[in-house]
Amino acid sequence: MALSAQQRRVVLGHPAGWIASGLGTGLSPVAPGTVGSAAALLPYLWLRELPLLAYLGVVLAVFALGVLVSRTLCRRCAVEDPGFIVIDEFVGQWLALALAPPGWVWILVGFLLFRLFDVWKPWPVSWADREVEGGLGVMLDDALAGVLAAFALAGVVWAARAAGFPAILA
Repeated sequence: MALSAQQRRVVLGHPAGWIASGLGTGLSPVAPGTVGSAAALLPYLWLRELPLLAYLGVVLAVFALGVLVSRTLCRRCAVEDPGFIVIDEFVGQWLALALAPPGWVWILVGFLLFRLFDVWKPWPVSWADREVEGGLGVMLDDALAGVLAAFALAGVVWAARAAGFPAILA
């Protein structure tokens, strides 16, 4: 859905809009969720260097900030979960990659798994998408998709190691 001129002014004219839109990546006219997920990989490269508890602390803080800015933007634009809000993709992507082994192969697999669960919306992602409203609803379904993707990625890593794939993949 294209943004109206009024919505674009609201997003670009308020700090919450810049945060919620992933510094404007959510304004992509094509696949803003995928663009937001890809943009989330840049800060992930820094996050992955943190100890796990610090990593999860940052993710939790961004989740809480996302609830606030998403609520603000949903109200200001009078739209429930507008596509230009991609801070939820950042959190979901970071959760999906929280335990990923080093290497671009695993980043790519984690990215694809997160996008799959975010689009497919299996339970409980579908429940959160349907039943939880406001800023929490915007954030929760993607966080759950990220957790499911993390479990799936762990399974793929385990299978690759069990199958004896080369060390670069396992």
